[in-house]
Amino acid sequence: MDNAVYKKLEDGNWFSEIPGFQGVWANGLTVETCRKELIEVLEEWIILKLHDNDTLPVVNGMDINIKEITT
Repeated sequence: MDNAVYKKLEDGNWFSEIPGFQGVWANGLTVETCRKELIEVLEEWIILKLHDNDTLPVVNGMDINIKEITT
């Protein structure tokens, strides 16, 4: 969420997205509403990525991808 970008649109609504997280965006009447929606979208996006075994982006050096361990 630290990397989220917020923009106030011409109609007064707010738009936010997280660069590097394709499809993670939200909008709302206030910046706070927009932020809350963005959190929900991000959570659902992560769950879907994990379910589909898709790769998650590495953020600030933190890699939370699930890796298979072979012994």
